[in-house]
Amino acid sequence: MLAQDYFDVCLRVLERIRDEQMDKVQEAARIIAEAIAGGNSFFAFGCTHSSLPIQEVFYRAGGFMLINPIFAPGLTLDVRPPTMTSRLERLDGYGRLIFENVPAREGDVLLLISVSGRNAVPLEVALEAKRRGMKLVVITALEYTQNVESRHASGKKVYELADLVLDNYSPRGDAVLELEGLPQKTGSTSGVAASCMMHAIVSQVVENLMAEGITPPVYMSGNLDGGAEYNERMLAKYKDRIFYT
Repeated sequence: MLAQDYFDVCLRVLERIRDEQMDKVQEAARIIAEAIAGGNSFFAFGCTHSSLPIQEVFYRAGGFMLINPIFAPGLTLDVRPPTMTSRLERLDGYGRLIFENVPAREGDVLLLISVSGRNAVPLEVALEAKRRGMKLVVITALEYTQNVESRHASGKKVYELADLVLDNYSPRGDAVLELEGLPQKTGSTSGVAASCMMHAIVSQVVENLMAEGITPPVYMSGNLDGGAEYNERMLAKYKDRIFYT
C-alpha cells in the first residue's frame, strides 16, 4: 500500500537526516543563536511550498518569536491561479525587488529553503543577502539541484552561495513513490523533511541561547490562560528585532 510506503520512506529520510546531517543542524543553530545573542536578526525565505516549513515554525505555540519570515506577493499558495506562482518564481529581478523591503543588515542571518535551487527569485534573494553581509543558511536537495541547470543569468544555484548547506535528501523531481501504470511518481518528502529540520534548528537555537544565559522569546499557546498576555509582553520586549507585527 502506498500509504504505508509513504510513512516508511519519510521515516527513512528523517533517520538519515538525523544520522548524517545533525552536525549541519547544530551548525545552523549555532550561527543563528550567535547572531541573536549579538543583537542581530533572523530572517527566513522560501517560495510557494518552500515557504511552508517556515510557516510551520512561525507564530505558533513553541515557536521562536525572532523568526522573521519573508512572504512575497504572488509566491504563496493562496494565489489564484496557483500556476502564476511558478512563473513569478522564475521572474528575473523580482527577488531583488522583494529584498529591497527587507530590513536586514550585516551580521543578520537568512535561512533560505529551495528544493531545486535553480529559479531566479530564490537565487536573487540569496545574492542580495550576501551583498548585505548576511550569513546564508540553505536547506535544499543536493541530488536534485546538482542535476538541473540554473534558470538565472548568473548560472548559479542557491547552494553555491551558502555559508552552510543542509540536504533534505529529496530526489530529483521530489516525489518518491511509483505505481504501475502511473507515469509520474507521487508522495513528496521535501516538505516533511524541511519542516522537521526547521523545528530541530529552532529548538537547538533556544537551547543554545539558554546555555548563554539568554532566555529566548518563545510563543506560549494563546489557548492557555495567560498565554496571550505573555506573548504581548515578549513581542513588546523584542520589537526591535521583530518585523512582522
